[in-house]
Amino acid sequence: MDHLDEKWLKKLIRNCFLHYGHDIETFPLTNSEWYEFCQTIMLEKQKQPNLDLYEIVHDVVYDYLTK
Repeated sequence: MDHLDEKWLKKLIRNCFLHYGHDIETFPLTNSEWYEFCQTIMLEKQKQPNLDLYEIVHDVVYDYLTK
């Protein structure tokens, strides 16, 4: 994943956390958590190319917040 894609994906993840009422600045993710989020999302997108990326991001963040 190139730098621009990663930066854009992190922005989607950050916005999704805010959507669920969690401020990333207050409860920051570690570098390894960011990497894991990005990898999980990109892998899911490869498995299900017809699925909207926003839906995948929401699913991954929701799973993280509810475990």
